[in-house]
Parts: sequence; C-alpha cells; structure tokens
Amino acid sequence: MNALAQSGLLSPDTLPLLLLTAGLLLSMAEALAPGANFIVVGIALIGAGLGGLLLSSFVAGAGLVVAMALLTLVVGAAAFYGYHEFDLYGGKGQQQTSDSDSLKGKTGTVTERVTPTGGEVKLAGGGFNPHYSARSMEGEIDEGEEVMVVDPGGGNVVTVESMGYVEDDIDRELAADRARKATASDAESEPEGVERETESERN
Repeated sequence: MNALAQSGLLSPDTLPLLLLTAGLLLSMAEALAPGANFIVVGIALIGAGLGGLLLSSFVAGAGLVVAMALLTLVVGAAAFYGYHEFDLYGGKGQQQTSDSDSLKGKTGTVTERVTPTGGEVKLAGGGFNPHYSARSMEGEIDEGEEVMVVDPGGGNVVTVESMGYVEDDIDRELAADRARKATASDAESEPEGVERETESERN
C-alpha cells in the first residue's frame, strides 16, 4: 500500500480516474452477471469519478477526497432509489435475479439456433442483458422456439430444453400419476366386490 501511495497512484489527483475505472468495470460486470449486484455501486463510483474530475480544478487534496466520498454516497443513494422506483429490470414486486442459480427454470426464446455446442437465447426476466449464450442437451432447437433453462452453468452459457420436450415430460408424468391413482382405487374397490360375492354364495 505504501508503494502505491509513493508511486502516486493513490493520490487525490488520480483518485477520480481510479473511481471512474472501477465504476465502469463494475457496470460491465453487471452485464455479464445480471441482477443489479454491481450496477448501483458502479453508478455511484462513476458519478464520484466524474464529479472528482470536474472538481479537481477547484478543490485539491483532502477536500477533493471528502467531496468524492460525499458524491459516492449521494449518487449511490440516487441510483439505489432509481433502481427500485423505476423497476428497470421488470417484475416489480418480484425477487430479481440475484445469481446464476436463479436462472434455472426461466423461460425464453431462441434468438440464434441452439445446438449442443452453442447458440443464443433471450430469457424473460434475464436482467440488464437478457441475451445468453446457450447450448442444448441434445439435438437442435430452431430460432423462435420457446425454451426453459435446465442448467444455468454459472450464468455464462446456459443449457436449455425446448418447451415442447419439457411439456411432453410433464404430460407423461401426469398421465403416469393418473394411471397409478386409478390402479390404486381399482385395487381398493376389488376386495369389497369379492366380499359381497362370497356373502351371496353363502346365502
């Protein structure tokens, strides 16, 4: 830390540029991992960095550092309020995507043919950038088809299945469950019929 201070990288003159750079990096990270984990802090640092660049010609030294700290708080609070008030990600009142695991089960549309090696989908409620690289479990999924995320894959490349395939599995499970219940109810009613027959034979 002393080496950084002695080199001048952490001086009040370079601090606005460092804050601006950190804010831009956090904003780019938000685009890669959507869910507003980084965007509010990124905007706060960008605002403080830009404000520091503008104020550096009027204020110097510790005064500039204090001014940038206050700008960070004010811009951060405004960004937080704006994020919640204007519902930029959609789904007001619902929990926003907070990590890649919450992408599992999300539905979307194929924007570029998806194969086991690549493709692209647009997910409903997928965050700041709803377009994700995708691959299929097997076979190809054509552009425009509805899909569901079966494996978020860390949020970088999601694995998807066609909704038609998913619905077929669900329909098969429901039909099998109905058949099991029908068999169980038939098995319960059979002993009663057998008991009645034996009673009538005795008479």
